[in-house]
Amino acid sequence: MSKREDFEQRTEELLIPILEKYEFELVDVEYVKEAGTWYLRAYIDKPGGIAINDCEVVSRELSDLLDQKDFIDDSYILEVSSPGLGRPLKKERDFARSIGAEVEIRTYRMVEGRKEFTGVLEEYDSESVTVSYEDGTKQNFDRKEIALIRLAFDF
Repeated sequence: MSKREDFEQRTEELLIPILEKYEFELVDVEYVKEAGTWYLRAYIDKPGGIAINDCEVVSRELSDLLDQKDFIDDSYILEVSSPGLGRPLKKERDFARSIGAEVEIRTYRMVEGRKEFTGVLEEYDSESVTVSYEDGTKQNFDRKEIALIRLAFDF
């Protein structure tokens, strides 16, 4: 397990009891370096959506726990936020909740001459994802080939 994965997993373990207390859901945790600065990001949600005050409460409690446990040696910025409109599907529950919803898929390599697809999520398992298109056709994607899958949104 990489340092990054370890930090993400340990942060998730600290977050779960906080989120259960407020009946929030953990969408994702990421530890990333952007423009020379490390960020520890927690994405949370709840039915009806997360408000800024919800993020603030969780951020304060998580920050206190991170200070106590002190397992991240690097200097970093903690961010707690909503996953936003383009919520990525990462966990089993994300896929289950999104059956029948329109999703955007980006692949690592070209598939049939392109890397971006939009369709309705029909099926998934640990190996593959199947979407259907407006014309009634279906397409199966190997999960290893998917760089990103998220809920689609229209403006």
